[in-house]
Amino acid sequence: MSNLIIDIGNSRIKAAIFDNDKIVHFTTFDSLDIVEIKHLLTHYPQINHAIVSSVRKDSSQLLSDLSNHLEFVLELDLETLLPIDNLYETPQTLGKDRIAAAVGASYLYSGRNVLVIDAGTAITYDFVNEYNQYEGGYISPGLTMRFKALNHFTEKLPLVEALPPGYIPGNNTLNSIAGGVQYGLLGELEYVIGLYSGYNDDLIVIVTGGDRNYFEKLLKNHKFVALEITLIGLNRILNFNIEINKQE
Repeated sequence: MSNLIIDIGNSRIKAAIFDNDKIVHFTTFDSLDIVEIKHLLTHYPQINHAIVSSVRKDSSQLLSDLSNHLEFVLELDLETLLPIDNLYETPQTLGKDRIAAAVGASYLYSGRNVLVIDAGTAITYDFVNEYNQYEGGYISPGLTMRFKALNHFTEKLPLVEALPPGYIPGNNTLNSIAGGVQYGLLGELEYVIGLYSGYNDDLIVIVTGGDRNYFEKLLKNHKFVALEITLIGLNRILNFNIEINKQE
């Protein structure tokens, strides 16, 4: 038996097939294509279960189609049972990608204090303690967003792209912007990591997201993982609910 994991974001859709907690197929779509999803079901007839996590308003047609083909289909929402305790005070405002990443981190490092840093459009910091409790974290603008903000909210500052890791002299406007943004974000990351390390013994730091490659050369002694940690978390949530469903 295999699981189909579908993560529908604002800009793209990720789909993965897990077999015994291992990803055996991964693909992305720019838009939801039910024909492609049905093709996956045909190509992988061993799929019995699926989970859909969507930030978009309507995924009812997809859920209905999956339910017609599979044994168990789950939509991640506020009512979904989680394998970790969610201590966030406003769960209704918590991004599904954040809680899925937290579950993935807790699953990979059960019984450990884990900080997940997702360096994407926004930078999110999510902490799971050694008791498998999600305590929350922080949200700040990502690297590209910071460059765009300087360009958008000023009349004379140009739009700049990130320079390769290394010394930036700041001897012209482009370098001044790049250095300010890049060193500022690096300082933020190091400060937050230090903050959590000071309060939690043996902290494990996981850095993921689209900009992780940039920070990999700058942040030492931390584990960098590919984008699959959210999918790993969704797969764990699905398996957890499958077991509960069997017991009922």
